[in-house]
Amino acid sequence: MKLKTLTIEGKTYAEVQDGNPVFVHPDGKEIPFDAAATVATISRLNGEAKGHREAKETALAQLKAFEGIADPAAALKALNTVKNLDDKKLVDAGEVDRVKAEAIKAVEEKYAPVIAERDQFKSALVQEKVGGSFARSKMIGEKLAIPADMVQARFGENFKVEGNDIVAYDANGNKLYSRSNPGALASFDEALELLIDQYPYKDHILKGTGASGGGSNGSGNTGGKRTVTRTEFDKLDPMKQRETALAAGKGEVTLVD
Repeated sequence: MKLKTLTIEGKTYAEVQDGNPVFVHPDGKEIPFDAAATVATISRLNGEAKGHREAKETALAQLKAFEGIADPAAALKALNTVKNLDDKKLVDAGEVDRVKAEAIKAVEEKYAPVIAERDQFKSALVQEKVGGSFARSKMIGEKLAIPADMVQARFGENFKVEGNDIVAYDANGNKLYSRSNPGALASFDEALELLIDQYPYKDHILKGTGASGGGSNGSGNTGGKRTVTRTEFDKLDPMKQRETALAAGKGEVTLVD
């Protein structure tokens, strides 16, 4: 990338946006470079690297105590058998294992409803955070010709909730990072724009490209393409909605109100 400049009265100056110099990336996008945030990110990453190195050194030091054990699985089995015999010398070790297995099963069955409820809350949280981000996205409203629910049907699987953050991944499973703040994760709208830039049918869903998706008025000749109304789309199951969204992105389906 190169620094964007402007010439005033014969003198060349760096263009500045919000106090940050603007750089032009190879794809032509102009991004302000936040040097202070980048330095902070580099410092944080250096600290994390030091922590990983120290943890590795500690683990290697602890592993030296197990040198000479050729078969770890056999060693663990022998230790477990000795422990069982030591717990109750007159009881067969296999019987102790059976009693333990039954106890574990009883605990798992007791707390299964709690785990199921937890998973439901987790699913609802993901839907609220990710689905809400699509619904509130400024980028979708300004730049896309299809509604937020169709965008979510196509790109929703690229977003995950990790802790309190929404993290975006590309098609290869790599996290998407910000281009304006190197080292930091991309915001929702920035990540969505990166995903759409890589989408082979993006011209069908961007405004002003002749797309016939949900953002168009649905009037006129559809050229023989299948037309799906908003009511019909809402009645489809999630899988069919995703397939319809993909077809609309390719221009094979027209979504009308």
